[in-house]
Amino acid sequence: MSDIREYARQIIEAEATAIRAIQLGSTFDQAVEVIEACKGKVIVTGMGKAGIVGQRFSTVLCSTGTPAVFVHPGEAAHGDLGIVGEGDCLFALSTSGKTREVVEIVELSRHLGSHKVVAITSHPESNLRKVSDIVIDMGVVTEPCPLGLTPTASIAVMSAITDALTLVVMRRRGFTRKDYGLRHHGGYLGAQARLDNILEESD
Repeated sequence: MSDIREYARQIIEAEATAIRAIQLGSTFDQAVEVIEACKGKVIVTGMGKAGIVGQRFSTVLCSTGTPAVFVHPGEAAHGDLGIVGEGDCLFALSTSGKTREVVEIVELSRHLGSHKVVAITSHPESNLRKVSDIVIDMGVVTEPCPLGLTPTASIAVMSAITDALTLVVMRRRGFTRKDYGLRHHGGYLGAQARLDNILEESD
């Protein structure tokens, strides 16, 4: 049993190390500015596990005051690309940056209006870098998977970067508990936000 816990600890430490190694440069600042300046929606896309991170990114943006929607790259090829409009911006998530569907949605979205494209990617030879305006570099991530294939550390890094973007924008906008409660009124968090609103109104 101790061997199990020791190996689990090694995995957790590897992912924590990967997150601590993130280097945030000027492109992170630019990505924050893209979200703040966006007059329409923040459109997020990604395939596979990066797509799941993208879905989470879009929903957390929505609950913290930034209208956002996730578009699956595969469905985009069958009509969902039509959600893109003037004033939107696009965040494309792909560790390798070589996923054909992700590169394709970036390229074809250009035909539906002028907008900034921000990529979050790792591989230096990423095709996604070439078609994006701004690139947030995840760095070279070593996966703790014994096969070196399961992208647990890279997904942890990608999640951390999207969380940082969301909360930085949230703070810069002066987003309040009342604002949160207006968008997230259900469940435990919604109850906490409503309680805070009631207390504020009674003061």
